[in-house]
Amino acid sequence: MKYTIDKQEKYLLIQLHEAKLDATVSPQLKSEFVTLNAEGYKNLILDLSQVKYIDSSGLSSILVGNRLANDAEGAFVLAGVTDHVMKLIKISQLDSVLDILPTVQEAIDSVFFSELESQLGTEESDDKA
Repeated sequence: MKYTIDKQEKYLLIQLHEAKLDATVSPQLKSEFVTLNAEGYKNLILDLSQVKYIDSSGLSSILVGNRLANDAEGAFVLAGVTDHVMKLIKISQLDSVLDILPTVQEAIDSVFFSELESQLGTEESDDKA
């Protein structure tokens, strides 16, 4: 699997450099999600702008990343989803489950906004205690 990871303080950006997210790539992506989650990364952005095809195993790996981030009370955002991949996500009715944004920058902004909201929520509950 060809990819790059950009580790930032508040999020981690994974850019896939593959045309297909299928059974040959998805097991590696799943294990990467598990490893990153174990390292404490809870906000993940997956840039799919180079992915032109996805199958059920690819969708499954995305759902694993989404579940791990949610379990860690983090954010999982898909960015740069191509038209063909978006059609398959919609057919699978995963567009209502996944956070999908047009650009990586919008995904980064969304993660920062989520972090702010959770910090404010924590401060408010501390004030009430």
